[in-house]
Amino acid sequence: MRRFTAALFIAGFAGLAASCSTSNGQETRSPKAQRELADALAGRTAGPPVRCLPSYRSRQMQVIDDWTIIFRDGKTVYVQNPRGGCRGLGSGAYTLVTKTYGIAQQCDGDLNQLVDLRTGMMGGSCVFGPFTPYTKP
Repeated sequence: MRRFTAALFIAGFAGLAASCSTSNGQETRSPKAQRELADALAGRTAGPPVRCLPSYRSRQMQVIDDWTIIFRDGKTVYVQNPRGGCRGLGSGAYTLVTKTYGIAQQCDGDLNQLVDLRTGMMGGSCVFGPFTPYTKP
């Protein structure tokens, strides 16, 4: 009986690990999301990724899909690709709730919550990666 229970535990853990793994950006972006991202980045060039984005630069947020969030700062557009995606954010069913501690900024590695504003229920979480700035030459 113990071997059977251990086998179920291992199989369950393997399934959980597989469901939590990322596919390194292999997700298929919808035509609408492709268009929105292309429009936001038109005529811009990517700069080196930055680890943190001050909160005053992250006031204008646009969700492209579960894997892409854009922050606008006048001249610069910052692209955020949360590690492993942010499942449900692109559907509009959830809102991203970020918390800042100490210095008011969003950083690579920050844990963010998804919340259904209609019910107040938590919908999971996602972790920010580095921010890639795009500027016009």
